[in-house]
Amino acid sequence: MPLDSRVVRTLACVISTLTVTASSLSAQTGSQPPSARQPTLPAVEVTVTRDAARPTLELPYALSRVAPDSMRPGLRHVSFDEMLLALPGVSVANRNNPTQDPRISIRGFGARSAFGVRGVRVVRDGVPLTLPDGQTPIDYLDLESVGRIEVIRGSASSLYGNAAGGVVEVTTVNPPTDPIAARAAGYGGSYGVKRWAGSAGGTVDAVRYQGDASRVEQDGFRRHARQEATSGTARAMLSGRAGELALTYTGYDMPTAENPGALTAAEMAADPRQADPAQIRKGARKAVQQSQLGLTASRRSTGGSELIGVVHVGWRTLDNPLTFAVVDVDRVTSGATARFTAPAELFGLAHRLSAGVDVQFQDDDRLNFANCNFDPPLTQPTASCPTVGQERGMVQLDQRERVTGVGPFVRDEITLSDRYLLTLGARADHVRFRVDDRLIAGTNPDDSGERTLRAVSPMVGVVARVGTLHSVFANVSTAFETPTATELANKPDGSAGINPTLDPQYATTVEAGVKGVAGRLRYDASLFATRVRDELIPFEVPGGGGRRYFRNAGSTRRGGGEFGLAAAVGATTVGVSYSYSDFVFRDYVVGTNDYSGNHISGVPNQQFQGYATYRWRGWSATVEAITAGSAFLDDANSARSQGYEVMNARIGGRIELGRASVLPMLAVSNIFDRAYAGSIVTNAAAGRYFEPAPGQTVYFGLSVGAGR
Repeated sequence: MPLDSRVVRTLACVISTLTVTASSLSAQTGSQPPSARQPTLPAVEVTVTRDAARPTLELPYALSRVAPDSMRPGLRHVSFDEMLLALPGVSVANRNNPTQDPRISIRGFGARSAFGVRGVRVVRDGVPLTLPDGQTPIDYLDLESVGRIEVIRGSASSLYGNAAGGVVEVTTVNPPTDPIAARAAGYGGSYGVKRWAGSAGGTVDAVRYQGDASRVEQDGFRRHARQEATSGTARAMLSGRAGELALTYTGYDMPTAENPGALTAAEMAADPRQADPAQIRKGARKAVQQSQLGLTASRRSTGGSELIGVVHVGWRTLDNPLTFAVVDVDRVTSGATARFTAPAELFGLAHRLSAGVDVQFQDDDRLNFANCNFDPPLTQPTASCPTVGQERGMVQLDQRERVTGVGPFVRDEITLSDRYLLTLGARADHVRFRVDDRLIAGTNPDDSGERTLRAVSPMVGVVARVGTLHSVFANVSTAFETPTATELANKPDGSAGINPTLDPQYATTVEAGVKGVAGRLRYDASLFATRVRDELIPFEVPGGGGRRYFRNAGSTRRGGGEFGLAAAVGATTVGVSYSYSDFVFRDYVVGTNDYSGNHISGVPNQQFQGYATYRWRGWSATVEAITAGSAFLDDANSARSQGYEVMNARIGGRIELGRASVLPMLAVSNIFDRAYAGSIVTNAAAGRYFEPAPGQTVYFGLSVGAGR
């Protein structure tokens, strides 16, 4: 399939810009002042949860690593789409809806998530943010202190558990080296955005500590999209030669987040800033409070063995008026991880053996009430709304939902020779769902029940080193992904309990690629083919008020290629990525409709992302380019979205004042004011597919700090 014309135009624009920039920089190299040191790329070393510190060249799967603020200074730390730019195979759709998290998609998995992140596991500092049922609410993920992000792409991530697409591993930035250092920042911009942030930290002998807090207020690009939220993280570490102990707390309070909903094509063309009238009429919004506490410990021996333990507990309350109901959830989560790694000599070969287990618990008290917001307001009581003027009507659902996940895993990395490394691994997942129905009266039956979903996911991979800084890899891997508790509870017939016909999906991937470093250039490229059995597909029904239900497709096929490159040219750092996707249904019949051979909806066939950052005398300028091809809107492939291209730019500096510093910043997003949908709602019953992205947006900020 030929490149989309938008991809060609954007590639040409970016390449031309980079060529001119590189040429000018080459002429300036000899006269650069000391403050304009050439940027350096991140080290080849990588650290992820299931692998101790290992060079990326020795890992037999596709993996990307990024230090967002280092490569692209001036980020606002508001949304994940800023943080994960230009990673091959990775797409983040910002819904620009404060009640809905961005969709993180890896190789198409997660692109059709109804809410939160699906198909991708998210971990921060060893503590899983993903629940045992596979859902990840990332609204509370504090981005202020992110130092590094690593992404494993594809089924090779199966050792992490319930997900088919991959893993996003977030690592907090190292604390300052001074005994105490502090920073305060403020941002403002278009659509009433205001953000304040403060951080403090330091190092005293073996103790390191840091904390941050931020406050966001915005009117939103669209109407009925106002938000107020406060978040913070505190982390204390005790380090020694033999290991480290870390205690981390994350808190989040969002009392106001309005839901503008999705638009039809006609509504978006007329006014992309408008909201779905039903969302306004029913007062759709969300209020969340969440806390999570995690304790991680590691101990290393002189012989090379390592023991890691993680314990975590969390609380979340949700008040979520929707068009079809008012949802009230009180949630308690907890869990633990233990992993032991040790080198060994077996059968004349060097091995590195790892074994561990993940245990997670999720306990939800869920209540659904009739939504009694109407326009005009009710003047007389009804059966569903007996009290006039009260938002919550009669209880429609009252149940306790419990999910338990247990996943032991093993891995053996075998050094076959100086050039070849073989990796074998497997994980056995056991996920148990139980629902206790508490709304039993009259003709309403007891819908209590339970289901246990299980699978064994093996993986084999090989790496061949080609010289010192290049390698070729290949793997065959499998992954297991269950429906979430909400997906199992949302039954099209409206009854409570667990959907007995909705099954987990199973993915098998064959992947091969190359990666390496050549001077100041780092690259990776991979090809993959994935077969998915019983893929989970979201859909809506007429009159369902936008409620999302799920069904299984018989099987799907995913094929594609990815390429990523990062380079330092003079005082400029450049990063680009390109992803090609050919995803189709192999066997998919719904009633009398046969969708076999159709393309999977919600996934663009091509995507290009790139950036260039130029540094001089303590200042930096960054240009970003994003372009995506069109995507089908439904499984019938009856309509498709338009592709788009967007460019962003920002400039910032660092003014040193002794031990203090001042960092001003000015940015423009969507420079050319393109009108496009940043997110697609697939299989929308009323044609409400589109969640518009903001037009041209200007924001500015100022940060003041003391200490290092």
